[in-house]
Amino acid sequence: MSSPAGADSGLLSPVRAGTAVEAVVTDEAWVRSMLAAEAALARAQARLGTVPVAAAEVISAAAREEELDVRALALASRETANPVVGLVQAFTRRVAVRSEAAAEYVHRGSTSQDIFDTGAMLVAVEALALVRADLARTAEALAHLAAEHRDTTMAGRTLALQAVPTTFGLKAAGWRELVLDADHRLATVAASLPVSLGGAAGTLAGYLEYGRIDGGHTDPGAYLDLLVETYAAETGLARPALPWHALRAPIADLAAALGFTAGALGKLAVDVQTLTRTEVGEVVEPGGSGRGASSAMPHKRNPVLATLIRSAALQVPVLAAGLTQCLLAEDERSGGAWHAEWQLLRECLRLVGGAAETAVELAEGLEVRTGRIAANLGLTDGALVSERIAAVLAPLLGRGPARQLLAEVSLRSAEEHRPLAELLSEAKELDGVLAAEEIAGLCDPTAYTGAAGPLVDRALAG
Repeated sequence: MSSPAGADSGLLSPVRAGTAVEAVVTDEAWVRSMLAAEAALARAQARLGTVPVAAAEVISAAAREEELDVRALALASRETANPVVGLVQAFTRRVAVRSEAAAEYVHRGSTSQDIFDTGAMLVAVEALALVRADLARTAEALAHLAAEHRDTTMAGRTLALQAVPTTFGLKAAGWRELVLDADHRLATVAASLPVSLGGAAGTLAGYLEYGRIDGGHTDPGAYLDLLVETYAAETGLARPALPWHALRAPIADLAAALGFTAGALGKLAVDVQTLTRTEVGEVVEPGGSGRGASSAMPHKRNPVLATLIRSAALQVPVLAAGLTQCLLAEDERSGGAWHAEWQLLRECLRLVGGAAETAVELAEGLEVRTGRIAANLGLTDGALVSERIAAVLAPLLGRGPARQLLAEVSLRSAEEHRPLAELLSEAKELDGVLAAEEIAGLCDPTAYTGAAGPLVDRALAG
């Protein structure tokens, strides 16, 4: 197969450039999958006696060759609005070189959408296998981070500000949970991706007619079941309840799972971007020579892995919405909605695939800077445990007076840059109520992480 000069090289989409997923969603890969769909159809029909076995063998052998000019197929598709018509013509000529008789059985009773949609499902299966393998590696790396930092106390942040203490282990466990959720959704979708077999208008009339003429199958219902089941077995795809030419649930389900996966990886990315800020510095991306370099500022080491993942996470949901919109397919084949799916689906697959591969590198090499985490815990001079102190003082002073005291002391702590524990120890309201050492213990952020540790344990055990 040949590719034209100027083909999409990933220059404007570096998140997937050079990743494994690129190779399985190229134009060439799509053509291979459509040819695989044609060959599987011929084998299925041969198993049912409606195509000669010898013809199916020739067709299958020809489908494994890689000689078709993809650019020529693309240009020819402008005349038919889909690439399958030209593909079938070119493929039939290839088969005829081997056997004129076998060429008569190419695309027997089929229609373009059957072949394209089945091919698309085969492409998706291969791409999802790559994504899921990368998600598994990412989840494993995050599990190690969660276990290692189960009790590494850090500042929890809400609305960009320090709130109450949490642990880095719990944060990593949360990232992992999203990755596992994404993998579960992809596994469910992958197991249900169906063959497309409906014929010209979803009735399988052409298949049934050839089945009657060539194989003596006179019971439409019985032959329908046999053909769909056999075709599903030949492709390794699922059997649909109905032809889905205009019932685009498989595409919408795939889009939803890909959108969720992008978002799950995006959560990891945006957290890493925040934690790697100069002013925070709690994590650092793995890097090699030149990684993260700025063209203008030699001192910078940009978080490029998180940036790449986030770029995909921002794009995929938008593209997935376009695929969902294609559920609005009129009649028995849409004049435009079906066609609009193709590029959107490929872009979703390769963006998610690129993000997943990038996430492996990020998660496996993420450096956690515990010194900076500990230092940042002290930035508020103990104010991030005010929730705890309020709870302890409420039954001792009354809820209102306790909150009033904490508000005043917290303000002074911020203005005077003095530890909250020190100011509370000086407060007359607490004379004889709490000793200085008790107050110091209450103000220790490492002693106020709630159920963070057990939550990590439960997440890793699940």
